[in-house]
Amino acid sequence: MNTSTDVLTLTRDVIGVLIPQGTRVELPEGASAQLTQALGGSFTIQVEGHLFRIDGKDADSIGKEVPDGPEVPDNATDKEIEAAAWKQLKTCYDPEIPVNIVDLGLIYSCVIEPSDAGKRRATVRMTLTAPGCGMGDILVADVKSKVEALPTVDEVDVELTFDPPWTQDMMSEEARLMTGMF
Repeated sequence: MNTSTDVLTLTRDVIGVLIPQGTRVELPEGASAQLTQALGGSFTIQVEGHLFRIDGKDADSIGKEVPDGPEVPDNATDKEIEAAAWKQLKTCYDPEIPVNIVDLGLIYSCVIEPSDAGKRRATVRMTLTAPGCGMGDILVADVKSKVEALPTVDEVDVELTFDPPWTQDMMSEEARLMTGMF
C-alpha cells in the first residue's frame, strides 16, 4: 500500500527514524501524522513537516497491524531458506523510494550456509544508491532483522560495499518503470 491521504494520531510514544538523516527521534503519543508510504511492513509518516520511518513492530502506534513473519516449510532445505531470504529482502524498502531494495539493484548477493547444530548463517552483500545516504545504517539493520526472522537462521552478516558503485542500470525493468527512469 502506498498512500498519501491517511491522517492518523499516534496511539503511543514511538521511535521514528528521521528521513534522510537516519536519526532516531521519539514521537509523542497524540501527535498527528500523515501516512505517506506503507510498504514491506514498515511505514513512512510525516509529522510536523518531517518524514519518519516507523518499523513494522511498531505498527500498532499508528493504528496498523504488525505484519506477520515469514513462512517457510518445516525442515526447509538450504535452497528453500535462501529463496525465503530473497523474498524477505524484497520486503525492505528505502523509505523515500516505493521500490524494494532487490529491484533497486542494491542487493549484490545473498548466500545461506549451514552453521552449528542445524542452524544457518546468511551473508548479504549490498550497496546504497549513494555512499552518503543517511538511511544506510537503517537499511542494513532492516536487511539483518528481516533475514534473521527466518527459522534456523541464527547469524546474518551484512556487508555494505560501494564496489561496484550502484547505477540506475542495476534496477529491474519494473523498478525503472515505477520510478520513471526508463
